[in-house]
Amino acid sequence: MAASYGKIGVLLINLGTPDTPETPDVRKYLREFLMDKRVIDIPALQRYFLINGIIAPFRAPKSAKVYKQLWDERGSPLLYYGHDLRDLLQKELGDGYYVALGMRYQSPSIKSALEELREQQVERIIVLPLYPQYASASTGTSHDMVMEIVKDWWIVPSINFISTFCDDPLFIKAFAEIGRKHLEARKYDHVVFSYHGLPERHILKGSTRNYCKLGTCCNTYHKLNRYCYRAQCFETSRLLAKELGLAEDQYTVAFQSRLGKDPWLKPYTDEILKDLPAKGIKNVLAYSPAFVADCLETTIEVGQEFKELFEQAGGEHWQLVESLNTHPLWVEAVKQMVLRN
Repeated sequence: MAASYGKIGVLLINLGTPDTPETPDVRKYLREFLMDKRVIDIPALQRYFLINGIIAPFRAPKSAKVYKQLWDERGSPLLYYGHDLRDLLQKELGDGYYVALGMRYQSPSIKSALEELREQQVERIIVLPLYPQYASASTGTSHDMVMEIVKDWWIVPSINFISTFCDDPLFIKAFAEIGRKHLEARKYDHVVFSYHGLPERHILKGSTRNYCKLGTCCNTYHKLNRYCYRAQCFETSRLLAKELGLAEDQYTVAFQSRLGKDPWLKPYTDEILKDLPAKGIKNVLAYSPAFVADCLETTIEVGQEFKELFEQAGGEHWQLVESLNTHPLWVEAVKQMVLRN
């Protein structure tokens, strides 16, 4: 229950989106995103020339075309579902709380959201990055930015950081409920849980006591791999499979969206889906449990591009499970996470 002497601030954070799907705005977004040292962890000068000289100039026009497919009458789904979640959570929490939304890259910025909370003179701040599984390139950089901003405040209130909710029961229930409607409407041969990929070196850099071997070490989830992104992806998948009543041979965990030539987490979604039809798996239900709102990586990459690859390989039906967006159980999950903290 909120203290009577002041409000509790809640800062919801998501990755961000270009201001418009036009090439200049997409290029601006890519530059800010990819210049982050936690995203591309190479020396600063090398990163600068790679991003500004190669990736942003050549990738922006292609990405802009894809963003135009994603945009609708309300704009970017990741942004407007963020605003919707903020408003619904504010209503659920009531007057003892003040909820703000900030994007790690572009608008609304984390700085502007923190200023909102400071103007409200909140007693404490609960920071909740909307990434179910912890990664330095998502949750870590969001926490990093918050700390970078508040270090210059004269008065710094108590701040609670929520780092992961990969195994949160209501988060799992909400995603399972959305997928269950598809399973009830049609018979599926297999379920694919596709997560955003990371370079393998990111996983190894965060390994506790050199525990990580990028193998069976993720078969169970415990204190030594609690903040391992790969382990959390497998744990989310196990819990979702259990909630959906799936046996181990009825689902596959894979990773998408790799960039560059360095090894990323395997197996790669775009490669495994091509082999499924030859195994007699012609109808697939696809989840993207690393994302809580519709975005480029879900709607376009998993929902459209992977569907085309699957059908070209001989598959008959590929169905994307929608993101949590503003599902009532998801709103309740966020509310309970805030109250627990």
